[in-house]
Amino acid sequence: MGKIIVILGPTSSGKSSVAISLAQKFRGEIISADSRQIYRGMDVGTGKITKAEQKMAKHYGVDIISPKTDYNASKFKKYADKIIADILKRGKVPIICGGTGFWIKAIIDNVVYPEVAPNWELRNKLRNYSAEKLFKMLQKLDPVRAKNIDAKNPVRLIRAIEICKTLGKVPAIYELRNERKYETLQIGINLPQKKLYENINKRLKKRFKLGMIEEVKKLHFNDKISWKKLQSFGLGYSLIPKYIQGEIKSKEELFEKIFQAEKNYAKRQMTWFKKDSRIIWLENYLEIIKETTKFLLNNP
Repeated sequence: MGKIIVILGPTSSGKSSVAISLAQKFRGEIISADSRQIYRGMDVGTGKITKAEQKMAKHYGVDIISPKTDYNASKFKKYADKIIADILKRGKVPIICGGTGFWIKAIIDNVVYPEVAPNWELRNKLRNYSAEKLFKMLQKLDPVRAKNIDAKNPVRLIRAIEICKTLGKVPAIYELRNERKYETLQIGINLPQKKLYENINKRLKKRFKLGMIEEVKKLHFNDKISWKKLQSFGLGYSLIPKYIQGEIKSKEELFEKIFQAEKNYAKRQMTWFKKDSRIIWLENYLEIIKETTKFLLNNP
């Protein structure tokens, strides 16, 4: 059974720098498990790994599709499994790095998702609904799935409703799980909340300076990505269109709203991750090296 390392944690926790350091030390290659960084042209707003950083360690799962394309955990799993198999075949270490817990779980637990084709008529209708209304719809259709979904993520909510409309309910993950393919070490980057919020604030200021607002304008006016589609990506991409259209009156107000949205997102990420007792939570880099070395050298 191949061994893989997972570096996870909330937004702005420093996952990428840790993953790059581990890749350099242990002959690793990195698969990004970030549900927004896969999209081309969404660079500043996602805090995407830079070209310079990608030269420091081989990266996969970055800039692979257009924002116009619908993507999900099932597609990501198929993509990642092929990449992981190739990395292992070449005698290197696959390192999954990201904060999208649903995607990470798909890989480490070898979750098989229901093959339900997109219902575009239904999707186009549901995209006009708020996350709150979508969540209430899902609660009526499948109360069990509603208990463990991100209630503020319209993309996930729409997909769950779509599956319910087709199958009657969203099949429980444990009913679809196959034997696991990999032996996995999951390390969570454990920052004190105050430090994490400082990081979020600092990174957001940097993204504003780099042209976060201008990026959204380009995506809409040049690349023809609709406001609805952009807003489906959440966080800044849901709020900047409101600023451009005049609903949010100032950059200061916009900054505060995005800052609060990212703090709330970090809380939701941690709520998801804390459900998995297998994750080893560390902050000290030397401890991370120690755990990684022990894992890679252990031959059961």
